[in-house]
Amino acid sequence: MPQKDPANQTHMLREIFSQPACWQECLEQLETDPVIADILTHSSLDSEWLFIGCGTSYYLAQAAAASFTMITGAEARAIPASEILLFPELAFRKSQKIAPVVISRSGRTTETVKTAKAIQADIVAFTCAPDQPLAQNSRYPVVLSAANEQSTVMTRSFSSILLGLQHLAARLVNQRAVLDALQSVPGVVEPLLREIPSRLQDFVATHDFEDYVFLGQGPFYGVANEAALKVMESSSSYAQSFHSLEFRHGPKSIAGPKTLIGFFLSDAGFEMELDLLEEVKALASATIVVTPRSNRRLQAAADVLIEIPIAGPECARLAACTPWGQLLGLYTGLKKGINPDSPRNLTQVVILDDFS
Repeated sequence: MPQKDPANQTHMLREIFSQPACWQECLEQLETDPVIADILTHSSLDSEWLFIGCGTSYYLAQAAAASFTMITGAEARAIPASEILLFPELAFRKSQKIAPVVISRSGRTTETVKTAKAIQADIVAFTCAPDQPLAQNSRYPVVLSAANEQSTVMTRSFSSILLGLQHLAARLVNQRAVLDALQSVPGVVEPLLREIPSRLQDFVATHDFEDYVFLGQGPFYGVANEAALKVMESSSSYAQSFHSLEFRHGPKSIAGPKTLIGFFLSDAGFEMELDLLEEVKALASATIVVTPRSNRRLQAAADVLIEIPIAGPECARLAACTPWGQLLGLYTGLKKGINPDSPRNLTQVVILDDFS
Protein backbone atom coordinates (compact mmCIF):
# COMPACT_ATOMS: atom_id res chain seq x y z
CA MET A 1 0.00 0.00 0.00
CA PRO A 2 1.72 3.25 -1.12
CA GLN A 3 2.48 5.44 1.86
CA LYS A 4 1.79 8.70 0.00
CA ASP A 5 -1.71 7.61 -1.03
CA PRO A 6 -4.18 10.03 0.65
CA ALA A 7 -6.61 7.14 0.97
CA ASN A 8 -4.24 5.70 3.59
CA GLN A 9 -5.78 8.17 5.99
CA THR A 10 -9.33 6.83 5.61
CA HIS A 11 -10.94 4.24 7.83
CA MET A 12 -12.48 2.64 4.76
CA LEU A 13 -9.19 1.83 3.04
CA ARG A 14 -7.59 0.51 6.20
CA GLU A 15 -10.60 -1.74 6.72
CA ILE A 16 -10.49 -3.00 3.14
CA PHE A 17 -6.81 -3.88 3.50
CA SER A 18 -7.40 -5.50 6.89
CA GLN A 19 -9.70 -8.15 5.42
CA PRO A 20 -7.33 -11.15 5.16
CA ALA A 21 -6.27 -10.81 8.80
CA CYS A 22 -9.87 -10.19 9.85
CA TRP A 23 -11.11 -13.25 7.95
CA GLN A 24 -8.49 -15.41 9.60
CA GLU A 25 -9.49 -14.20 13.05
CA CYS A 26 -13.20 -14.73 12.36
CA LEU A 27 -12.69 -18.23 10.95
CA GLU A 28 -10.67 -19.19 14.02
CA GLN A 29 -13.43 -17.86 16.28
CA LEU A 30 -16.10 -19.81 14.41
CA GLU A 31 -14.27 -23.11 14.86
CA THR A 32 -14.81 -22.95 18.63
CA ASP A 33 -17.77 -20.56 18.98
CA PRO A 34 -20.32 -22.18 21.34
CA VAL A 35 -23.17 -20.45 19.51
CA ILE A 36 -22.20 -22.21 16.28
CA ALA A 37 -22.16 -25.51 18.18
CA ASP A 38 -25.64 -24.70 19.51
CA ILE A 39 -26.95 -23.94 16.02
CA LEU A 40 -25.53 -27.21 14.70
CA THR A 41 -27.28 -29.12 17.48
CA HIS A 42 -30.71 -27.55 17.04
CA SER A 43 -31.00 -26.72 13.33
CA SER A 44 -32.74 -28.69 10.61
CA LEU A 45 -32.18 -28.67 6.87
CA ASP A 46 -35.86 -29.59 6.45
CA SER A 47 -36.70 -25.92 7.05
CA GLU A 48 -36.46 -23.13 4.51
CA TRP A 49 -33.55 -20.93 5.49
CA LEU A 50 -34.39 -17.24 5.13
CA PHE A 51 -31.47 -14.81 5.00
CA ILE A 52 -32.64 -11.33 5.95
CA GLY A 53 -30.97 -7.91 5.85
CA CYS A 54 -31.08 -4.33 4.61
CA GLY A 55 -28.80 -2.63 2.08
CA THR A 56 -25.38 -4.27 1.99
CA SER A 57 -26.65 -6.89 4.43
CA TYR A 58 -29.39 -7.82 1.96
CA TYR A 59 -26.85 -8.34 -0.82
CA LEU A 60 -24.82 -10.34 1.68
CA ALA A 61 -27.98 -12.38 2.28
CA GLN A 62 -28.26 -13.05 -1.46
CA ALA A 63 -24.73 -14.40 -1.64
CA ALA A 64 -25.21 -16.38 1.57
CA ALA A 65 -28.51 -17.94 0.49
CA ALA A 66 -27.04 -19.06 -2.84
CA SER A 67 -24.00 -20.45 -1.04
CA PHE A 68 -26.17 -22.22 1.52
CA THR A 69 -28.12 -24.10 -1.14
CA MET A 70 -24.98 -24.97 -3.09
CA ILE A 71 -23.23 -26.30 0.03
CA THR A 72 -26.10 -28.04 1.83
CA GLY A 73 -28.73 -28.71 -0.85
CA ALA A 74 -31.35 -27.14 1.44
CA GLU A 75 -33.90 -24.52 0.40
CA ALA A 76 -32.71 -20.98 1.05
CA ARG A 77 -33.57 -17.51 -0.15
CA ALA A 78 -32.75 -13.89 0.64
CA ILE A 79 -35.33 -11.27 1.47
CA PRO A 80 -35.13 -7.60 2.56
CA ALA A 81 -36.28 -6.99 6.12
CA SER A 82 -38.72 -4.34 4.93
CA GLU A 83 -40.48 -6.84 2.69
CA ILE A 84 -41.28 -9.02 5.69
CA LEU A 85 -42.64 -6.03 7.61
CA LEU A 86 -44.76 -4.67 4.77
CA PHE A 87 -45.75 -7.80 2.80
CA PRO A 88 -45.49 -10.79 5.15
CA GLU A 89 -47.98 -12.76 3.07
CA LEU A 90 -45.50 -12.67 0.19
CA ALA A 91 -42.46 -13.32 2.35
CA PHE A 92 -43.64 -16.46 4.12
CA ARG A 93 -44.95 -19.71 2.70
CA LYS A 94 -47.56 -21.00 5.11
CA SER A 95 -46.73 -24.66 4.59
CA GLN A 96 -43.01 -24.23 5.11
CA LYS A 97 -41.08 -24.21 8.38
CA ILE A 98 -38.47 -21.46 8.40
CA ALA A 99 -35.00 -21.02 9.83
CA PRO A 100 -34.45 -17.25 9.85
CA VAL A 101 -30.94 -15.80 9.69
CA VAL A 102 -30.93 -12.04 10.35
CA ILE A 103 -27.86 -10.01 9.36
CA SER A 104 -26.87 -6.55 10.62
CA ARG A 105 -23.39 -5.13 11.20
CA SER A 106 -24.61 -2.71 13.88
CA GLY A 107 -27.40 -4.84 15.32
CA ARG A 108 -29.46 -1.64 15.49
CA THR A 109 -30.95 -1.13 12.03
CA THR A 110 -34.62 -0.37 12.64
CA GLU A 111 -36.18 -2.58 9.95
CA THR A 112 -33.89 -5.48 10.80
CA VAL A 113 -34.53 -5.36 14.54
CA LYS A 114 -38.29 -5.01 14.06
CA THR A 115 -38.29 -7.93 11.64
CA ALA A 116 -36.39 -10.13 14.08
CA LYS A 117 -38.94 -9.32 16.79
CA ALA A 118 -41.86 -10.03 14.45
CA ILE A 119 -40.72 -13.47 13.31
CA GLN A 120 -42.26 -16.32 15.28
CA ALA A 121 -39.20 -18.58 15.23
CA ASP A 122 -35.78 -18.90 16.83
CA ILE A 123 -33.49 -16.34 15.21
CA VAL A 124 -29.92 -16.93 14.11
CA ALA A 125 -28.26 -13.51 14.08
CA PHE A 126 -24.95 -12.57 12.46
CA THR A 127 -23.68 -9.20 13.63
CA CYS A 128 -20.55 -7.36 14.73
CA ALA A 129 -22.07 -5.81 17.86
CA PRO A 130 -22.67 -7.90 20.99
CA ASP A 131 -24.58 -5.39 23.13
CA GLN A 132 -27.21 -4.26 20.65
CA PRO A 133 -30.87 -5.26 20.19
CA LEU A 134 -30.36 -7.85 17.45
CA ALA A 135 -27.87 -9.93 19.42
CA GLN A 136 -29.77 -9.50 22.66
CA ASN A 137 -33.09 -10.64 21.17
CA SER A 138 -31.85 -13.59 19.11
CA ARG A 139 -31.75 -17.22 20.18
CA TYR A 140 -28.41 -17.79 18.42
CA PRO A 141 -26.31 -14.58 18.19
CA VAL A 142 -23.07 -15.04 16.28
CA VAL A 143 -20.98 -11.93 16.96
CA LEU A 144 -17.93 -11.27 14.76
CA SER A 145 -16.56 -8.30 16.70
CA ALA A 146 -13.27 -8.33 14.78
CA ALA A 147 -15.16 -7.37 11.61
CA ASN A 148 -16.76 -4.23 13.04
CA GLU A 149 -15.89 -0.96 11.33
CA GLN A 150 -15.49 2.75 11.90
CA SER A 151 -16.38 3.64 8.31
CA THR A 152 -19.94 4.29 7.20
CA VAL A 153 -19.62 1.94 4.24
CA MET A 154 -19.55 -1.79 4.98
CA THR A 155 -16.48 -3.61 3.65
CA ARG A 156 -14.82 -6.20 5.89
CA SER A 157 -18.09 -6.82 7.75
CA PHE A 158 -19.72 -7.93 4.46
CA SER A 159 -16.98 -10.37 3.54
CA SER A 160 -16.40 -11.67 7.09
CA ILE A 161 -20.07 -12.38 7.78
CA LEU A 162 -20.38 -14.03 4.36
CA LEU A 163 -17.47 -16.32 5.23
CA GLY A 164 -19.13 -17.00 8.57
CA LEU A 165 -22.41 -18.03 6.98
CA GLN A 166 -20.61 -20.25 4.46
CA HIS A 167 -18.65 -21.81 7.34
CA LEU A 168 -21.92 -22.54 9.14
CA ALA A 169 -23.40 -24.16 6.02
CA ALA A 170 -20.35 -26.38 5.57
CA ARG A 171 -20.40 -27.39 9.23
CA LEU A 172 -24.09 -28.34 8.99
CA VAL A 173 -23.29 -30.99 6.38
CA ASN A 174 -19.68 -31.68 7.37
CA GLN A 175 -18.29 -30.49 4.04
CA ARG A 176 -14.56 -30.57 4.74
CA ALA A 177 -13.65 -29.51 1.20
CA VAL A 178 -15.64 -26.29 1.61
CA LEU A 179 -14.13 -25.59 5.02
CA ASP A 180 -10.64 -26.08 3.63
CA ALA A 181 -11.39 -23.75 0.71
CA LEU A 182 -12.69 -21.07 3.07
CA GLN A 183 -9.57 -21.39 5.20
CA SER A 184 -7.45 -20.71 2.10
CA VAL A 185 -9.16 -17.39 1.28
CA PRO A 186 -7.05 -15.08 3.52
CA GLY A 187 -3.78 -16.47 2.19
CA VAL A 188 -4.88 -16.09 -1.43
CA VAL A 189 -6.14 -12.51 -1.11
CA GLU A 190 -3.34 -11.07 1.04
CA PRO A 191 -0.75 -10.97 -1.80
CA LEU A 192 -3.38 -9.74 -4.26
CA LEU A 193 -3.92 -6.72 -2.01
CA ARG A 194 -0.25 -5.87 -2.40
CA GLU A 195 -0.45 -5.76 -6.21
CA ILE A 196 -3.95 -5.00 -7.53
CA PRO A 197 -4.86 -1.76 -5.71
CA SER A 198 -2.20 0.31 -7.51
CA ARG A 199 -3.50 -0.97 -10.84
CA LEU A 200 -7.05 -0.07 -9.90
CA GLN A 201 -5.98 3.36 -8.68
CA ASP A 202 -4.11 4.06 -11.93
CA PHE A 203 -7.10 2.85 -13.94
CA VAL A 204 -9.46 5.20 -12.07
CA ALA A 205 -7.04 8.11 -12.46
CA THR A 206 -6.95 7.73 -16.24
CA HIS A 207 -10.64 7.08 -16.98
CA ASP A 208 -13.94 8.90 -16.53
CA PHE A 209 -17.24 7.04 -16.69
CA GLU A 210 -20.88 8.04 -16.74
CA ASP A 211 -22.25 4.56 -16.01
CA TYR A 212 -21.02 1.60 -13.99
CA VAL A 213 -22.46 -1.89 -14.46
CA PHE A 214 -21.64 -5.06 -12.53
CA LEU A 215 -22.59 -8.52 -13.72
CA GLY A 216 -22.69 -11.82 -11.88
CA GLN A 217 -24.56 -15.07 -12.26
CA GLY A 218 -25.66 -17.59 -9.62
CA PRO A 219 -23.84 -17.03 -6.31
CA PHE A 220 -21.98 -14.07 -7.83
CA TYR A 221 -25.16 -12.04 -8.37
CA GLY A 222 -25.17 -10.80 -4.76
CA VAL A 223 -21.50 -9.83 -5.11
CA ALA A 224 -22.32 -7.87 -8.29
CA ASN A 225 -25.13 -6.06 -6.48
CA GLU A 226 -22.77 -5.21 -3.64
CA ALA A 227 -20.07 -3.91 -6.00
CA ALA A 228 -22.61 -1.56 -7.60
CA LEU A 229 -23.70 -0.36 -4.17
CA LYS A 230 -20.09 0.27 -3.10
CA VAL A 231 -19.50 2.46 -6.15
CA MET A 232 -22.73 4.37 -5.50
CA GLU A 233 -22.05 4.85 -1.79
CA SER A 234 -18.37 5.73 -2.02
CA SER A 235 -18.38 7.94 -5.11
CA SER A 236 -21.98 9.13 -5.63
CA SER A 237 -21.83 7.56 -9.10
CA TYR A 238 -24.63 5.86 -11.00
CA ALA A 239 -24.18 2.10 -10.89
CA GLN A 240 -26.37 -0.86 -11.80
CA SER A 241 -26.15 -4.63 -11.52
CA PHE A 242 -27.69 -7.52 -13.44
CA HIS A 243 -27.50 -11.25 -13.84
CA SER A 244 -24.71 -11.53 -16.39
CA LEU A 245 -26.57 -13.00 -19.35
CA GLU A 246 -29.56 -10.70 -18.73
CA PHE A 247 -27.37 -7.81 -19.84
CA ARG A 248 -28.10 -8.65 -23.47
CA HIS A 249 -31.84 -8.30 -22.89
CA GLY A 250 -32.07 -4.50 -22.87
CA PRO A 251 -29.35 -3.16 -20.57
CA LYS A 252 -26.74 -3.62 -23.31
CA SER A 253 -28.04 -0.38 -24.80
CA ILE A 254 -25.87 1.59 -22.35
CA ALA A 255 -22.62 -0.13 -23.36
CA GLY A 256 -20.09 2.23 -24.87
CA PRO A 257 -16.95 4.27 -24.19
CA LYS A 258 -18.39 6.00 -21.10
CA THR A 259 -19.53 2.76 -19.44
CA LEU A 260 -17.41 0.58 -17.17
CA ILE A 261 -18.64 -3.01 -16.96
CA GLY A 262 -17.44 -5.29 -14.19
CA PHE A 263 -17.69 -9.08 -14.58
CA PHE A 264 -17.62 -11.66 -11.80
CA LEU A 265 -17.04 -14.80 -13.86
CA SER A 266 -18.30 -18.15 -12.65
CA ASP A 267 -17.00 -21.64 -13.27
CA ALA A 268 -20.40 -22.89 -14.44
CA GLY A 269 -20.94 -20.06 -16.93
CA PHE A 270 -17.35 -19.24 -17.82
CA GLU A 271 -17.55 -19.71 -21.60
CA MET A 272 -20.89 -17.95 -22.04
CA GLU A 273 -19.84 -15.07 -19.79
CA LEU A 274 -16.57 -14.77 -21.70
CA ASP A 275 -18.56 -14.47 -24.93
CA LEU A 276 -20.52 -11.61 -23.35
CA LEU A 277 -17.32 -9.94 -22.17
CA GLU A 278 -15.97 -9.92 -25.72
CA GLU A 279 -19.30 -8.64 -26.97
CA VAL A 280 -19.33 -5.57 -24.72
CA LYS A 281 -15.63 -4.96 -25.30
CA ALA A 282 -16.42 -4.75 -29.03
CA LEU A 283 -18.90 -1.98 -28.15
CA ALA A 284 -15.97 0.02 -26.66
CA SER A 285 -16.89 -0.42 -23.00
CA ALA A 286 -14.09 -0.58 -20.45
CA THR A 287 -14.02 -3.81 -18.45
CA ILE A 288 -12.91 -5.08 -15.07
CA VAL A 289 -12.94 -8.86 -14.73
CA VAL A 290 -12.73 -10.97 -11.56
CA THR A 291 -12.18 -14.54 -12.65
CA PRO A 292 -11.22 -17.99 -11.39
CA ARG A 293 -8.81 -18.46 -14.29
CA SER A 294 -7.46 -16.62 -17.31
CA ASN A 295 -6.78 -17.28 -20.97
CA ARG A 296 -5.75 -15.26 -24.02
CA ARG A 297 -9.30 -14.31 -24.96
CA LEU A 298 -9.97 -13.02 -21.48
CA GLN A 299 -6.69 -11.11 -21.30
CA ALA A 300 -7.49 -9.38 -24.59
CA ALA A 301 -10.96 -8.31 -23.43
CA ALA A 302 -10.20 -7.18 -19.87
CA ASP A 303 -8.81 -3.74 -19.08
CA VAL A 304 -8.27 -4.81 -15.47
CA LEU A 305 -7.92 -8.54 -14.82
CA ILE A 306 -8.10 -9.97 -11.30
CA GLU A 307 -7.55 -13.71 -11.02
CA ILE A 308 -8.74 -15.43 -7.82
CA PRO A 309 -7.08 -18.89 -7.72
CA ILE A 310 -9.11 -20.57 -4.97
CA ALA A 311 -9.62 -24.31 -5.29
CA GLY A 312 -12.83 -26.05 -4.29
CA PRO A 313 -16.49 -25.07 -4.72
CA GLU A 314 -16.86 -21.76 -6.54
CA CYS A 315 -19.03 -20.22 -3.82
CA ALA A 316 -15.94 -20.33 -1.56
CA ARG A 317 -14.48 -17.62 -3.81
CA LEU A 318 -17.18 -15.01 -3.09
CA ALA A 319 -15.50 -13.17 -0.21
CA ALA A 320 -12.28 -12.96 -2.22
CA CYS A 321 -14.22 -11.22 -5.01
CA THR A 322 -15.44 -8.34 -2.83
CA PRO A 323 -12.42 -6.06 -2.15
CA TRP A 324 -12.11 -4.96 -5.77
CA GLY A 325 -15.50 -3.27 -6.06
CA GLN A 326 -14.83 -1.69 -2.67
CA LEU A 327 -11.52 -0.25 -3.86
CA LEU A 328 -12.99 0.89 -7.18
CA GLY A 329 -15.66 2.85 -5.32
CA LEU A 330 -13.19 4.34 -2.88
CA TYR A 331 -10.67 5.47 -5.50
CA THR A 332 -13.44 6.88 -7.69
CA GLY A 333 -14.81 8.83 -4.74
CA LEU A 334 -11.39 10.22 -3.86
CA LYS A 335 -10.92 11.32 -7.46
CA LYS A 336 -14.21 13.22 -7.20
CA GLY A 337 -13.14 14.84 -3.91
CA ILE A 338 -15.51 12.76 -1.76
CA ASN A 339 -14.54 11.63 1.72
CA PRO A 340 -15.27 7.88 1.73
CA ASP A 341 -15.67 7.91 5.50
CA SER A 342 -18.51 10.41 5.22
CA PRO A 343 -20.51 9.61 2.06
CA ARG A 344 -23.21 12.00 0.96
CA ASN A 345 -26.65 11.47 2.54
CA LEU A 346 -25.57 8.35 4.44
CA THR A 347 -25.12 7.34 8.06
CA GLN A 348 -23.52 4.20 9.46
CA VAL A 349 -26.84 2.95 10.86
CA VAL A 350 -30.37 3.61 9.58
CA ILE A 351 -32.54 4.40 12.60
CA LEU A 352 -36.20 5.21 11.91
CA ASP A 353 -37.83 6.51 15.08
CA ASP A 354 -41.31 6.64 13.60
CA PHE A 355 -41.21 3.35 11.67
CA SER A 356 -44.31 1.32 12.59
